[in-house]
Amino acid sequence: MKARIILLIVALSSTFMVAQKQQVKVADKFFKNFAYQKATEFYEEAVKKGDSSEYVLTRLGDCYYNNSDSEGSAKWYAEAVRLHENKIDPEYFYKYSQALRGLGNYEEAIIWLEKYKAENPDDDRIAGLEYDNLELYEKLSSTDEIYVTINTLPINTKFADFGAFEKDGKLIFSSSRDGKDKIYDWNGEPFLDLYEVEVTEKDGVNTYEKVNKINGPKINTEFHEANAVITSDGKTMYFTRDNVNKRNKLKTDKEGTSHLKIYKASLVDSMWQDVVELPINDTYYSTGHPALSPDDSTLFFVSDRDGGYGSTDIYKVAILGDNKYGTPENLGPEINTDGKEMFPFVAKDNTLYFSSDSNINLGFLDIFKSNILKGENAEVENLGAPFNTSYDDFGFIIDSDTQIGYFSSNRPDGAGSDDIYGFIGCSQIIKGTIRDSLTQKPIAMAAVKLINKEGKILNEVTADENGAYSFKVKCHTEYTVLATKPDYKDNHKQIMTGEVNNEENTLDLDLIPLIINNEIVINPIFFDFDKWNIRPDAAYELENIVSVMRDHPNMVIKIESHTDSRGSDRYNLKLSDRRAKSTHEYLLSRGIAPERIESAIGYGETQLLNKCSNGVKCTPEEHQLNRRSHFYILKN
Repeated sequence: MKARIILLIVALSSTFMVAQKQQVKVADKFFKNFAYQKATEFYEEAVKKGDSSEYVLTRLGDCYYNNSDSEGSAKWYAEAVRLHENKIDPEYFYKYSQALRGLGNYEEAIIWLEKYKAENPDDDRIAGLEYDNLELYEKLSSTDEIYVTINTLPINTKFADFGAFEKDGKLIFSSSRDGKDKIYDWNGEPFLDLYEVEVTEKDGVNTYEKVNKINGPKINTEFHEANAVITSDGKTMYFTRDNVNKRNKLKTDKEGTSHLKIYKASLVDSMWQDVVELPINDTYYSTGHPALSPDDSTLFFVSDRDGGYGSTDIYKVAILGDNKYGTPENLGPEINTDGKEMFPFVAKDNTLYFSSDSNINLGFLDIFKSNILKGENAEVENLGAPFNTSYDDFGFIIDSDTQIGYFSSNRPDGAGSDDIYGFIGCSQIIKGTIRDSLTQKPIAMAAVKLINKEGKILNEVTADENGAYSFKVKCHTEYTVLATKPDYKDNHKQIMTGEVNNEENTLDLDLIPLIINNEIVINPIFFDFDKWNIRPDAAYELENIVSVMRDHPNMVIKIESHTDSRGSDRYNLKLSDRRAKSTHEYLLSRGIAPERIESAIGYGETQLLNKCSNGVKCTPEEHQLNRRSHFYILKN
């Protein structure tokens, strides 16, 4: 007797385990197709039946997370880390902290962010964050609505390459690539020189050819030259150099420190000549990183001179002509801090860009902008991702008309050391029409979702009366567009946007109607040979019936199941009836009231749709036509 009880318990246990696996398999199908709400139902059902695995709990959290539901995702991530903290992927520590932040639970969010940081200290999303303002840092780290394409330049080397400035089809930049025996002790790399490379544009893409040292025999020395800027007429160049004497030897102050100075050169016969030191320099402090106002009347620079606000500040000075300049002026505490402000640049529209290791910062040097030169609010703004990371990001320049520019960074995805990155403000449109697949008529009021590569829903719109929708998206990015409408099957398509700014991409989606001539029509549901249990693929299809009946709470249906002629008439009748009853039981298990299903009857092979009766030779496809289920609507 005891043995029989044990066997019964084992059998029941096996049955529950199979049921759990079935629930998860169905849920996975919906999750894969971005149907997170449906997936949630099945994952939660699996949990109710005893599945508290790391996989199911984190998938549940992901369903809510991808729908930006902080409460739901926090609930399931909390359960996942409670039960599986020691073996769970640390990425879920980060997701859990984000969910908690969305709930306003910043204190708890900080705890889990710290745990994530312990496992991934170099992650750009968290390195250098001020944890008392997680919401702001999340916004700065997000690129969801930043329509910029960034590429590392092919001219980068394993040595330092930075400080780009484009003029008349040439890119001027600083590099230590060709240093020979002389090494700069600060970073163990050769000293910097100024280089130029020809920039040509073809089909919207820049190519860079013929990298050479800048044309001028007295520009580059055996010490540092960097950060060049050229006037609008192309005749004068300002650049930074180590303090050297007339014999090209390094000069130092009493403490043995060599400071930076700004020099200018003139273009004579296509060659930079007549190098002159600016009178605003001094032996006892550094002056460097020159930048010009759009009208070339003002020179901006960086200095650690006395009277500043921090380690290095940004100054400006009037250019009076004949190598004469006004009195340098500090840009003040609206721009300068007790840290480092460096690498100023003034765009055509008079926006000031610069880098700082202070302010609200993602880490080390970040790129900021300010309208202080326009006489407007001088509050600085962190450009955020993708320009800024937890590494040094600096040397930003931009053509405010075309939104094309360059910046420099030592982020780890480059060629090595500092690298130059090109960018273009680039956005495109994905638009299309949602139609009925049978009539090809537009479907008004369909819900259309934009989903990123990771499966997160970025945006949702409602198709207009003509079935039309549109999204503004990034260039060169993969998206999925998902369309849904009651009484139709969901449909989604993937699309990869191109490289051309403002280009339009057309993506139409046809939705298959579920109700045709008073019948709910779905794909055939399949059963294993000689069996009638509902398989995961059948459950996935039957969910269309569930959806229609939930959307129409007064609907009443009847179920008919049919087989082909193979097998005995009596056997087929019983098998089809069992399958009809199994389908009926599934719908009841999904919450459909019993009175809404009038009958579930199997007809075996008594109602064939073609010639394939007993003894008639038919193809598998012809037999398949007879194996079917019908869901007739009796009342709606």
